[in-house]
Amino acid sequence: MSSVNIPPLKFQPILKSAIWGGEKIAPFKGIVTDQKHIGESWEISGVKGNESVVLNGTDAGLTLSEMITKYKEALVGSRNYERFGSEFPLLIKIIDADGDLSLQVHPDDELARERHNSLGKTEMWYIVDTEPGAVICAGLSKNITPDTYAEMVADNTLMEAVAHHNSHPGDVFFLPAGRIHSIGAGNLLVEVQETSDITYRIYDFGRVDAKTGKPRELHVEQAKDAIDYTVYPSYVSDKDASVDGVTDLVHCSHFEVYRVDIDGEKIFYPHNESFTTLTCIDGEMTVTDDRGNSLPIKKGESMLIPAMASKIIISGKGSLIQATN
Repeated sequence: MSSVNIPPLKFQPILKSAIWGGEKIAPFKGIVTDQKHIGESWEISGVKGNESVVLNGTDAGLTLSEMITKYKEALVGSRNYERFGSEFPLLIKIIDADGDLSLQVHPDDELARERHNSLGKTEMWYIVDTEPGAVICAGLSKNITPDTYAEMVADNTLMEAVAHHNSHPGDVFFLPAGRIHSIGAGNLLVEVQETSDITYRIYDFGRVDAKTGKPRELHVEQAKDAIDYTVYPSYVSDKDASVDGVTDLVHCSHFEVYRVDIDGEKIFYPHNESFTTLTCIDGEMTVTDDRGNSLPIKKGESMLIPAMASKIIISGKGSLIQATN
């Protein structure tokens, strides 16, 4: 594969409208669209039926899984290719909540594999912007049992057992599979998660589906043995101090996420034989790999750096959320 030259890649964003979606994603990304109530932009996705399509280079038009099939470990790294094949292991999103999202939980890898033949869903949120009074729900504030949980769903008191957190730009929430969570109205954030679309909705504020006029389906029983009922002392992640403009946000077995602030030029040497994703949350920069391939990136855009890149140079001024696994 030494003759292969895969440049940094951009993809067509997949915009998803939602009952709770707002109008911030399009201007944040600098795009014009007639689509309304956009709740999510799937930036880099290998989810079947929602696969990202390459925008640049000679492979423009190929899906992410087609790219992995074509380039194998040169794109995603040998460890990822051996484990996941043509499935991309991370899903990168931008989320805009104009209303409260449903309270939900995701199964871990073992339960998801058993029930859905899927990966589980551990995720993290980096808060980009908030409106006054914005809240994130994450974790439990008091001890409850599985049976108590089901009773509280039935009598509409479950939110009394959920921990509420005032959210601010720069806050980080790590959400391992099993942790109850919800994005409250007024949050704009970047999400990094395992590639999975398995969600158990357990409370939905009494809302009804606009198409059917009926309450949206809840997954109370499925969630019962997926929930982590432990009450933890804190649910807002502590951030390490920035070192040379790089802030360590989350490290877990599924992904590593950093905030990178650029003012001038910064050189990175990918260290774990994996791909790198970049999501720009402010400014405008140019990304250049060790083979001389360059690609601009600006606020609201995301990029995939292939595993074969041994050096990445980022120049300009701005801030990025960087993820790898």
